[in-house]
Amino acid sequence: MKRALLVIVLVLAADQTLKIWVKTHFFIGEYVPLFGAESTKGYLQFVENKGMAFGLEFGGETGKLLLTLFRIVAVIAIGFILRNIIHQQRDKWMITSLALIFAGALGNIIDSAFYGLIFNGSDPVARNVASLFSPEGGYAPFLHGAVVDMFYFPLWQGRFPEWLPIWGGESFEFFRPVFNVADAAISVGVAMMVLVQRKPKEDSSLGSTTPTVTEGAILEPES
Repeated sequence: MKRALLVIVLVLAADQTLKIWVKTHFFIGEYVPLFGAESTKGYLQFVENKGMAFGLEFGGETGKLLLTLFRIVAVIAIGFILRNIIHQQRDKWMITSLALIFAGALGNIIDSAFYGLIFNGSDPVARNVASLFSPEGGYAPFLHGAVVDMFYFPLWQGRFPEWLPIWGGESFEFFRPVFNVADAAISVGVAMMVLVQRKPKEDSSLGSTTPTVTEGAILEPES
C-alpha cells in the first residue's frame, strides 16, 4: 500500500505542479528549449489538449464530455483492481505499474474536470497567460476543461519516400505528439505491466537443486 500511495502522490504532485506553472507562465503555443539551445530536439511548449493522450482528439464538445466520463469510470475501475492486487500481495512491479497508470489517468481527469472552472483563458494573440481563480471566471464548464501538455520532442524530421503509397512525399516528424507527466506515467506503467506479464514465473518449490523422491517410488540403478 505504501509503495502505491508514494507513486501516486509523487506523480500527481509533479504533474499538477508543472501544469499549473506552465499554464500561469506561458501563453498557448509559447515554447522554450529544454536544454538552452535552439538546436535542441526538446522543448517545453504550452499546448491545451481537449482530447485523449498525446494530443489526439475526437467528437467535439460531446466527445470531450464522453471522454472525461469514460476516464472517470476507468480510473475507478483501475483503483478497485489496484486495491485488490495490493490485498493479494501481488508482485511489487505489478502494483507499481498500476499505480503509475492510475496516477496518470487521475492527473488528466483533474485538468478535464476542474481547470475550466479555476483558470481563465490564455490569449496567444495578446500573449496573455491564464490566471488562477480569476475574477472573470473560468474558460469552460465542469468536465469540459482542456488537458495541459508541455513536452515536445521533434527528434527527427523528413519526408516519406515518393514510392510509398498514400503518404509518399509528405513531411514526417518523429516524435510529433506533445505530452505531459501524466501521459508519461501511463505509458511507463503500461510498458512495465507488459514486461511483468512476460516475466517467467518463479516456482518457490524449485529453490533446491536436490532431487526429491516420491514415497514408494522405485529407483532404478544407473547403467
